Amino acid sequence: MDSVPVLALDPILDDPGTRIIVCCGAGGVGKTTTAAALGVRAAERGRRVVVLTIDPARRLAQSMGIDSLDNVPRRVEGIKGSNGGELHAMMLDMKRTFDEIVEAHADAERARAILENPFYQSLSAGFAGTQEYMAMEKLGQLRAKDEWDLIVVDTPPSRSALDFLDAPKRLGSFLDGKFIKLLMAPAKVGGRAGMKFLNVGMSMMTGSLGKLLGGQFLKDVQTFVAAMDTMFGGFRTRADATYKLLQAPGTAFLVVATPERDALREAAYFVERLAAEHMPLAGLILNRVHGSGAARLSAERARAAAENLGEGRIVDQEAGKTGVRGPGAASPEPSESPLDGGDTDTKNRPDLEQLTAGLLRLHAERMQVIAREQRTRDRFTALHPEVAVTEVAALPGDVHDLAGLRAIGDRLATGSPSPV
Repeated sequence: MDSVPVLALDPILDDPGTRIIVCCGAGGVGKTTTAAALGVRAAERGRRVVVLTIDPARRLAQSMGIDSLDNVPRRVEGIKGSNGGELHAMMLDMKRTFDEIVEAHADAERARAILENPFYQSLSAGFAGTQEYMAMEKLGQLRAKDEWDLIVVDTPPSRSALDFLDAPKRLGSFLDGKFIKLLMAPAKVGGRAGMKFLNVGMSMMTGSLGKLLGGQFLKDVQTFVAAMDTMFGGFRTRADATYKLLQAPGTAFLVVATPERDALREAAYFVERLAAEHMPLAGLILNRVHGSGAARLSAERARAAAENLGEGRIVDQEAGKTGVRGPGAASPEPSESPLDGGDTDTKNRPDLEQLTAGLLRLHAERMQVIAREQRTRDRFTALHPEVAVTEVAALPGDVHDLAGLRAIGDRLATGSPSPV
């Protein structure tokens, strides 16, 4: 890590020009905890922060002492800071966000027709990419309110980390697609001409789709498209605006990964994609890095020592004498030292040797893990030497309160794994 630029997070958090921090990366790498820890640290350093999470496990709410999170930012109590910092947190409700968009951009009658439409209900609850798109919508809403000077976004737990960036374009392509435009055509033509177009121009298509999908489903889609006609352009416009917001200098992307091959491969893809899209990458947070307080004892030496203990070939030293234990070896005279324990110590020695051998094997395994993580990390930094990196040591347990989030924040700031 000596030749790799170090990611300094406190200057990013303290800079009033930083308005949005996006934590992204593969699933299961600790994005939610990282986002929450950054939010706590920024708030206690004087920022007015809102953390937007898309984590269904609700761990963020529990760690912040909130019974539950919903689509409305909630104030987090217990933030320590004398300079006016505040922390709010919320969890994206994908369907509710979609409903809010409909209610805000349609009159009451049309909004009711859309919200009650079966196809809309399916689309808003589970269409591929809807969650990522609604995360972008909510980010745009929060930024427009200007109630907070820092927004920390925990991106959705997608199969691919690129989905967050692709979703607006993907949903926009769906709404602008040929199928949707074809369904919209009768409503745009209007009156009898529209019905004639529908009956003549679409009779074969609707007949085939009706058999495949069901006539009622197709009717629901057509009704939905007719009601949403005036709103489709707004989806693409807002998506483009939020996309430009992510490209602005006030945004900082933090790629979160663990020192594992798949996670760092995903991180490398994201780094390259951010560069291609001209989005500001602050650096890489390497999470759950293992360390050791006895790193000078290599895995090979630890394993050899464990094997020697098991075979009785360790050199003993008692009362200033040395001797090799094993068959035919002269038995040392009992020590009268109170530390040796006399006969009791002799009886307990096999148990102590087994325990010591077990600890040595555990240490050997830990050193192997550390070496594997180092190799994986080196491959990433060789491909992307320009990316600043900070490391966070693996914790023995889960984070479940503000104190734990503060500890994570401290480790994020110091950027070096402590022995664990």
